[in-house]
Amino acid sequence: MKNILTDIVKNRNEKQKLVENKLTFAGPDSELSIYDTYSTASRVGLDAPELMYCGMVQGKKIMHHVKLDHNEAQGQVFLPHESFVLPPGAFVEIDFPDANEQQPTTCLTLEIPKERIESIAERMRDVTNLDQLDHDWEYQSKALHTHHTADTQQLLEKMVGLFTENHPDKEMMMDLSVSELIIKLLRQQGRDVLLGYCKQSPDASGIIAVIHYLEQNLSQALDVDQLCKISCMSRSRLYTEFKKQLACSPGEFQQQLRLQLAADLLKKGNTVTVACFESGFSDLSHFSRRFTRFFNCSPTQFRAQNFSQD
Repeated sequence: MKNILTDIVKNRNEKQKLVENKLTFAGPDSELSIYDTYSTASRVGLDAPELMYCGMVQGKKIMHHVKLDHNEAQGQVFLPHESFVLPPGAFVEIDFPDANEQQPTTCLTLEIPKERIESIAERMRDVTNLDQLDHDWEYQSKALHTHHTADTQQLLEKMVGLFTENHPDKEMMMDLSVSELIIKLLRQQGRDVLLGYCKQSPDASGIIAVIHYLEQNLSQALDVDQLCKISCMSRSRLYTEFKKQLACSPGEFQQQLRLQLAADLLKKGNTVTVACFESGFSDLSHFSRRFTRFFNCSPTQFRAQNFSQD
């Protein structure tokens, strides 16, 4: 994404603003904007009439999510390869601690109407319901901050290219890409609901029991036969139901849990070696490759970005 955006910035005649210089591209049922900031600033306001998906590209922001009662959550650091989703009607104030002329802070946003999100949610209801939960894929109107995967990063890069290039099938391909991004958002929220329910009722169903077991035994090698016994399912049904609920296999889910734990350990200042073995990996090189593929940066880079000794 950085190369595409760099070309766009270079081709611009002049900077209109030093703070949140905006370039917008209209698409079907969505609008993509690229923001560049060339000077340090604080408490710059941004509102979101529609759902706003933000992807950090370069530099660092600190996001202060202001609530309706004018209170605010603690400022959250927003770094490259991270997503920040603002619900409709949200208002944030943003600090730009490191922006300068040579290395501007760059972020992209994608505004998506609620009707578009609801239409995707309705289609997902026809595919599957979350196990044992009163959750039917509707969008949960709350802020979401996450370190997105390489798969999401590639999708964002593709969308920037579609918005900025005169592709003959631009509108159809953008429509598909926006739908994919919405599905990822709804899946993430559904997954969070399911994992939260698992902590409250670990024996509520076969799949939830398997999720709980994997969470409690991250260092253990994957034993599919054991998972079949826990879930009271055949191997084929276990994999089918797991895919429906979490959009991945039990093995992929276990690896995701391990990588998330490793990321948490690195954020707390642990070394890469400690994060590797404490999260259930047995080989440092294998861990580094998997981590880099999932988080779009090496464990060392991730630690440097997220751990501060202050």
